[in-house]
Amino acid sequence: MADAEDRDWQRLDKWLWCARVAKTRADCARLVQKGALRLNRQPVGKPGARLRVGDVITLALGGPERGVVRIWRIRALAERRGPAPEARLLYDDLDAASDPAAGGG
Repeated sequence: MADAEDRDWQRLDKWLWCARVAKTRADCARLVQKGALRLNRQPVGKPGARLRVGDVITLALGGPERGVVRIWRIRALAERRGPAPEARLLYDDLDAASDPAAGGG
C-alpha cells in the first residue's frame, strides 16, 4: 500500500524545517528530541511523528532563559522549504489571535 506522506500527513521534523523553525532539518529533529514541542497537547519526542492539517503544536523556543512559546495550528502541509512569507502560510499563530500586543487582536 502506498504511503500518504506529504499528502495526508508529514513528518514533524520535515514540516518544522519547511516552516523555517530552524536552519537545518537535523536542528528541527533535535528540537523535537529534547522535548521542546507538544503535538495536540501531548509531549512528542520522535522527529518522525505524523503531523496533519488541523493539528496544534506548541513550541518552546530559546531555552528557559528566554522562554519563548509559540502555539500554531497547522494550516497546510509543506510542499517545499520556501521563503519566510511562504512558510508563514503553513500555520495560524494562535498566540497572535489572543494577544493584542502581537497585532492579532
